Amino acid sequence: MDIASLLIQLVSGALGGNAAGAYNKDTGLSPLGNTIAGALGGGIGGQILTALLGLGGTAAASGLDVGSIVSAFATGGVSGGLTALVLGYLKSRVAT
Repeated sequence: MDIASLLIQLVSGALGGNAAGAYNKDTGLSPLGNTIAGALGGGIGGQILTALLGLGGTAAASGLDVGSIVSAFATGGVSGGLTALVLGYLKSRVAT
């Protein structure tokens, strides 16, 4: 696990969580909740997606390049946004 990729996934997950919360205001969490859920989802889900898709294998050998930054940003953002959407949906279903 590369720490730079993890940090990029955490930040992009937080951005993805806030974008998902802005997209779906009815079931979204608070801005702080979207940020936390997105960051956690981006870090954990990004690592899982990277392992499943086989991304970043050459990045560990050659250092941090543009391809590894883009893949870390994409996997972290997507998984962070999905995590915030799912948690917001579950929160709204439990509250009713």
